[in-house]
Amino acid sequence: MSQSGRCYCGAVHYTFDAAPVLNLQCHCRECQYISGGNPNVVLAVPEAAFRYTSGTPQAFRRSDLEKPATREFCATCGTHLVTRSPGAPGLVIVKRGTMDDPSAFGNPQVAIFTKDSQPWHQIADGVRAFDGRPG
Repeated sequence: MSQSGRCYCGAVHYTFDAAPVLNLQCHCRECQYISGGNPNVVLAVPEAAFRYTSGTPQAFRRSDLEKPATREFCATCGTHLVTRSPGAPGLVIVKRGTMDDPSAFGNPQVAIFTKDSQPWHQIADGVRAFDGRPG
C-alpha cells in the first residue's frame, strides 16, 4: 500500500508504506492560516513508514507556543507537505493534497475543531464532526 506525493514544483518527494492511523479534516484557525482559509485535510501515518525520497524540506516551528508543531514545506515553492505534532508522537501528518492520489483513502473519517469552521467550509455526509479534538 505504498503511497507517494510531492510539492507543487517537484523539488521534494515523499513516500509512505502504511495505512493511515487517522484520516481527518481540521478546521482550527492554525490550519486555516496554513491552508489559505480552508480546513486542512490530512492523513496521519506512522513516522517509521514515512520518508522523503528526493529533496529536503524546510521546517518551521512557532517560537511563541509552548508545544509547537513542526511544519515541513518546500523552500522553493512553499508547499506545506507534513506536520509533526507533539500531540501526535510517532506520527507524520501528511497533507492530502500533496499526495499523487489524494483520493486514495476516501472521505475523511472525522472533522475536528468545527467550532472554528468558516461559513464556506463543508463536511461530507456521514463524517463525524467535533467542536474540538475528540477524546
